[in-house]
Amino acid sequence: DIFDSDWYTSRSLIGGADIIVIKYSVNDKTSFQDIKESYVPMIKKALNHSSVPVIISAIGARKNGVPCTCPLCTSDRRSCVTTSEGVQLAKELGATYLELHTLNDFYIQKYFGDVLEYFMIQSLNQKSSEKMKKRKKMQKCHRVQPPQLEQPEKMPILKGEASHYDADLHNLLCCCQCADVAFCPEDLSTVVEAHKVILCSASHLFMLLFEVKSPSDIHDASIVHMAQSLFAVEEGAAHGVPPSVPPVRVVVKDAVFCSCLPDILRFIYSGAFQWEQLEEDIKKKLKDPEKTEHVLEKVKCILKTPGKLNTVKDCRSHQIKRLYNTSLRLFFNTPVLADVIFKIQGATVPAHRAVLVARCEVMAAMFNGNYLEANRVLVPVYGVSKDTFLSFLEYLYTDSCCPASILQAMSLLICAEMYQVMRLQHICELYIITQLQSMPSRELASTSLSIVSLLKKAKFHNSDCLSTWLLHFIATNYLIFSQKPEFQDLSAEERNFVEMHRWPSHLYLKQLADYRNYVHSQKCHCVVM
Repeated sequence: DIFDSDWYTSRSLIGGADIIVIKYSVNDKTSFQDIKESYVPMIKKALNHSSVPVIISAIGARKNGVPCTCPLCTSDRRSCVTTSEGVQLAKELGATYLELHTLNDFYIQKYFGDVLEYFMIQSLNQKSSEKMKKRKKMQKCHRVQPPQLEQPEKMPILKGEASHYDADLHNLLCCCQCADVAFCPEDLSTVVEAHKVILCSASHLFMLLFEVKSPSDIHDASIVHMAQSLFAVEEGAAHGVPPSVPPVRVVVKDAVFCSCLPDILRFIYSGAFQWEQLEEDIKKKLKDPEKTEHVLEKVKCILKTPGKLNTVKDCRSHQIKRLYNTSLRLFFNTPVLADVIFKIQGATVPAHRAVLVARCEVMAAMFNGNYLEANRVLVPVYGVSKDTFLSFLEYLYTDSCCPASILQAMSLLICAEMYQVMRLQHICELYIITQLQSMPSRELASTSLSIVSLLKKAKFHNSDCLSTWLLHFIATNYLIFSQKPEFQDLSAEERNFVEMHRWPSHLYLKQLADYRNYVHSQKCHCVVM
């Protein structure tokens, strides 16, 4: 009846609707064509003057075959209305298309009903929003508006530094500093130097070879047999010895394996465990498929975990790439294979020169240069607490750190600056910034933590990124920090920066005071109250 009326009546009725539902039977193409030719043009014309959501519902299951839901399907071209025709009609109207195969409780209540409810809520929300806008517009007339508070300046973004953990260990192999093991063939013609702690961190076989573990600890006969048949440790070799003692000599009994040992060690030290690259390198060197397979099988046995199958798939697993991060932790703060002991606050902390030299340039110079520490086993440490130094060593061994508090992170940052480990310094900076950003204003106002003190320490220890960020942080939270006694400890230059970038600004506070005076002078009252 709506569409039989004149155009203006139909348009007003359609425009006043909350939702339009167009329904047709998928098995009655005549009714579909009638809708498409008679009603759809009228609805499209009316929708140009109003925005009313439209749902197109295709009812029933197609009789000449299984109903197809593919929008591109054109198989049903007879008496049935295809899905593609319904979808095309929905596109023309900007409508939501639904197929209700049966008029049961699921399709009507759960499927169609939920969509209908969604559009009804949207329509009601839109009308409510329009009413609120009109009301606010009426209230704003003939009234002075409050000042607009602008957003604070964006703080400088601190970017993290990429890890170079794998590259550090690879460089250690290339320079052979602090090497404590030397591999050689049975004729002693060549020597390849390496480091026990790195080898043992990657392989249970090397743990067995250097007596870190016993055969009873391994519980894998294949690893024990491989260690005995492939290597022979020179008699009288010492373990965990001072740097003045020459490296332990290990004879490689397999000549073919020994010729590939530099590539195998480079593969282990790289930390990436690029198995395909190792295969390619050995193939190029040996140029013999049988010998290549022979060497690769031994490498897999060296890398295998006791009790697990020895497969190429295990070598390619992404979990092996993170092997160092978990296995070097086994040698952190333990006397096993340790060749240096730090004395700090009356306590001793064992460590391994190879790891320290690879990960820290200052320690590399200290243990290899003309310093007393180069020939000492016991090395004193000053200016750092034991807990902070342990956290520092843990980062060198594992490439990760988890400070317990902002103050601990600042202490670790100072230690990192002392030993010039820049990535650890950046990690500590990011931790401090993240913790401060997450503090609510109430906690920030009541905390005993001195932000100005953190700023002074950051500047003194050349942490330019953190000091710049802290200045912006103080300026952004000006109303909180200006009430604290520590605010007076800022230098004249820092105070000028904070005043210039403070939030809220002087101008906004003046405008706010003027607006409040105006409100009081007009004796305005809250409309709601």
